[in-house]
Amino acid sequence: MTAFRRSPRLSVGLPVYNGEEYLAESFEALLGQTYEDFELVVSDNASTDGTEGICRRYAARDSRVRYLRLPRNIGAAPNHNRVFAECRGELFKWASHDDLYARDLLRRCVEALDERPEVILAHSDQAVIDGDGRVKVPYAYGLDTASPHPPERFRSMLFEPGGDDFYGVMRADVLRRVKPHDSYHHADRTFVAEIGLHGPFHQVPELLYFRRDHPTRAERANPSKRSRCVNLDPRRAGPLHPTPRLLAEYVWGFVAAIRRAPLSPADRRACYRHLAAWAASRARPGGAGERVEDRDPVGPGRAAVSVDALVAGREGGRA
Repeated sequence: MTAFRRSPRLSVGLPVYNGEEYLAESFEALLGQTYEDFELVVSDNASTDGTEGICRRYAARDSRVRYLRLPRNIGAAPNHNRVFAECRGELFKWASHDDLYARDLLRRCVEALDERPEVILAHSDQAVIDGDGRVKVPYAYGLDTASPHPPERFRSMLFEPGGDDFYGVMRADVLRRVKPHDSYHHADRTFVAEIGLHGPFHQVPELLYFRRDHPTRAERANPSKRSRCVNLDPRRAGPLHPTPRLLAEYVWGFVAAIRRAPLSPADRRACYRHLAAWAASRARPGGAGERVEDRDPVGPGRAAVSVDALVAGREGGRA
């Protein structure tokens, strides 16, 4: 095993709860990366299946893995925040226990950040895969998060279908300046929007990230707004958190993000105007945004890519 500095350059945080079905595949994909100067911090949210045993086996095999186990389930959002708080690198990436990653994902994202000092988050082309690892929905990232203008990045994140930039490689110092991930409805969108107000993103033009969609995934297992929020934080259960409150917090999350961000007065006003237009559009029938799985494929040729080959390093570049 390669010797590493006491504080690795990159930290990868993996929050998990009852992830035994796909966890080993994700470990193999992450620990097989061509970029090696990282730590993998795993926070087990009091899993009741075989997750603990899998984590301990990989921690014993690879010194880069640090396994933490919580005594009780604190919810997905606090666990995401906890795993970031435990990380030590100047760069940070969240990973999911059921996703797959091509071998060059970390290297290409770190290179993009090194080559572009103004960029605060680097991510790659991505596709949705099914439980067996077959490409289900390849798609093009349509958000204008690379714009040098904060209001334009913010407008795009409001109006365009959301992507998986949440799972990009980020500058940890920027991440520490934004409000931690909350647990109201679509809190991930307000969280990424606030990050985007601090600087542009860069998309590596290679298919390197594979988001797995399966029946036990959190969004599928918790179809209602209320159940999703309780999954994010059990304290959301009960009469103190009715659905209207969860939706109001979502809208207020954007307002608060604009207020906190390091914007000029003109840019701040422009962001508020975009938010007002977005709120008006949401009030109209059919105004809700899409999730990643609802997107149309970008073309039939992309669906033929071999995910196994990319993860194993046998196929490089764009599919």
